[in-house]
Amino acid sequence: MKTADPTALLNQIDSPADLRALDLARLRALAGGARRFLIDSVSATGGHLAANLGTVELTLALHYVFNTPDDKLVWDVGHQSYLHKILTGRRERMGSIRQKGGLAGFPKREESEYDAFGVGHSSTSISAALGMAIAAAREGSDRRVVAIIGDGAMTAGQAFEALNHAGTLDANLLVVLNDNDMSISPNVGGLSHYLARILSGRMYSTMREGSKKVLQNIPTVWELARRAEEHMKGMVIPGTLFEELGFNYIGPVDGHDLDAVVATLRNIRELRGPQLLHVVTRKGKGYPPAEKNPCKFHGVGRFDPETGESQGSGAPAGLTYTRVFSDWICDMARNDESLVGITPAMREGSGLVSFSEQFPDRYFDVGIAEQHSVTLAGGLACEGLKPVVAIYSTFLQRAYDQLIHDIALQNLPVLFAIDRGGLVGADGPTHSGNYDLSFLRCIPNMVLMTPADENECRQMLSTGFRHDGPAAVRYPRGTGPGAAVDSGLETLEIGKARLRREGKDVALLAFGSTLEAALEAGERLGATVVNMRFVKPLDEAMVSELAAHHHLLVTLEDNAVAGGAGSAVAEALSAHGITIPLIQIGIPDRFIEHASRGEQLAECGLDADSIYRRIQRDLAARIATLRAVD
Repeated sequence: MKTADPTALLNQIDSPADLRALDLARLRALAGGARRFLIDSVSATGGHLAANLGTVELTLALHYVFNTPDDKLVWDVGHQSYLHKILTGRRERMGSIRQKGGLAGFPKREESEYDAFGVGHSSTSISAALGMAIAAAREGSDRRVVAIIGDGAMTAGQAFEALNHAGTLDANLLVVLNDNDMSISPNVGGLSHYLARILSGRMYSTMREGSKKVLQNIPTVWELARRAEEHMKGMVIPGTLFEELGFNYIGPVDGHDLDAVVATLRNIRELRGPQLLHVVTRKGKGYPPAEKNPCKFHGVGRFDPETGESQGSGAPAGLTYTRVFSDWICDMARNDESLVGITPAMREGSGLVSFSEQFPDRYFDVGIAEQHSVTLAGGLACEGLKPVVAIYSTFLQRAYDQLIHDIALQNLPVLFAIDRGGLVGADGPTHSGNYDLSFLRCIPNMVLMTPADENECRQMLSTGFRHDGPAAVRYPRGTGPGAAVDSGLETLEIGKARLRREGKDVALLAFGSTLEAALEAGERLGATVVNMRFVKPLDEAMVSELAAHHHLLVTLEDNAVAGGAGSAVAEALSAHGITIPLIQIGIPDRFIEHASRGEQLAECGLDADSIYRRIQRDLAARIATLRAVD
């Protein structure tokens, strides 16, 4: 491979085997080409950029040193795995990432043998990698397993549960802690690299084990030696915690010094038992706009690669539901001093930036710790405060036990502002909030609301906040239909639906964001359309009235059909002894793969055309059946 052009060199890498054929000089050149490719690729498709730029050298080194795919790399979250995809035969398909039928935005087992474990949520890598390491040991295999976890993911309890377990075993597991905030790191330099090489080398490991054997029979001498070693490491290395958990801590290493990372990984590969390598990287490395604002470039739409300026497809036009919540919580906080806001590491995504700036003493970011965020809210509520937990639907799944036992069972006044309810588009099934209506409505004491537009979202947030018990407002990603938003803090009557169109024969019962499509389909059908608004308590009087004056009821929801809002309507009809044909349209019993949100809705039959055709087919079939009977 004779080329001075690093981009051209990258184009000749079709597998990690090609990578391992390079010398270190060309590997360093390849890093520049990889970084340029990432910038150009993501600028055209959108996706995650800053974290991927920060792990270029680390990714190259891991595939260079370890014999993938026999050795396993388990990525945490997956935001940092784009170069991993590029190096493992998917370079030519990167233009399709996060698009319908294209590459997933996260590692996916069905996509490549190099994707050892499917991810999307945080802090799972160590648990999964430990399982693989245990399996390798049972097989008598020398296969190595590496978990790559970001320091943000270390705020989640599952990561420490896995570390605690791994430290008690002899499994050959390497945990790479990618510290991209300098949050737990001392200055990185030559001394750190020297210590990393020494601590990971076989000579040090052998001497330490040999010293233990020699000195353990002389308690005072052994204790002195042990304390001296720990004192020296404690002075320059923040590894005491990991050592106490049973890991051999190595680092910190400059994650952008490719030679240092490769040398250290080569040494570690020869060690046995649980190892933890601490590397320090910089988000957005090598691209000034991303280095300056890594949060902005965490997840981006299409942008100009030369300037970093958005090209318009990333930010939705109009007022987003997230912005509605952001404005509401600041207004309500000014009105009620008992309000406190909580988020599990989603300040920007959940719309709490303004609140955190205006009310810093009433704002709590607990890190990636959803379980803690919910029980923390319960404790605050017990003492007379009014917590608002801002959380994505998909992440609330992690705190289901706490939601039931620590909030609902005690009937505590906690408001859950649930963003990204329903299908979310390009992030795919790991981030879709398709199940919250099903898993929330079965919980006693819960009030569950689904706004159909921006103003209704604001009113429901006020309603839930002032309700004396647990409540949830569940809204979708992106913008609403464009309703004008009142500046007040008015509430709604709990459990009351709203008639939006009066028709005949067919009644469409729309929950949440499906109302817009229902109105369009209802106009074409001459059907009645009702904005149901409340999943729990359900407006059973409205359901009974609709059943009495129509021949067919159709429920619409951006949620799994199984156990969802349509099921609540079916249960109400059954409880009242009402027999009427009922069609439940929602998300089918399968995972919906990444695509645009519009494409996903159409795939599930939730766009206006699909709703119209489905009802027309059903009516035609019913008429044909009646004629056949006659």
